[in-house]
Amino acid sequence: MTSTSTVVGVVSQLSQFSVDDTLRRLEQVIRDRGLTLFAHFDHSGEAAKAGLTMPPAHVLVFGNPKAGTPLMIASPLVALDLPLRVLVCQDDRGQVWVSYNEPTFLAQRYQIPPDLVGVIAAVQRIVDAALHDG
Repeated sequence: MTSTSTVVGVVSQLSQFSVDDTLRRLEQVIRDRGLTLFAHFDHSGEAAKAGLTMPPAHVLVFGNPKAGTPLMIASPLVALDLPLRVLVCQDDRGQVWVSYNEPTFLAQRYQIPPDLVGVIAAVQRIVDAALHDG
């Protein structure tokens, strides 16, 4: 699996699946882990409604209030980046990428206590589970 990013604090992983299959796999892992899918933004779909064209781009917003609330109590500004989110998009070569905020970047940015960093690191585990077969 290829991982790349040109933006500080963002991880992008190549998916071997189509955009739709990647979204389905992510949604399944989110549900299987007892998390709530709060929103699904279809940026490319909304662009099409406005008469514009762009490659497929979707953002899933998910989390668990029991896990996220202690983070926001410890560091209220982290609410700007919670709930957790992932971007699923297709590049101009047809490759599908899953991107998310790097947990260590968020931990440093918001000075999250070490005992709570695992909460935001869940995004990495969810993406890894969705992108690996079986």
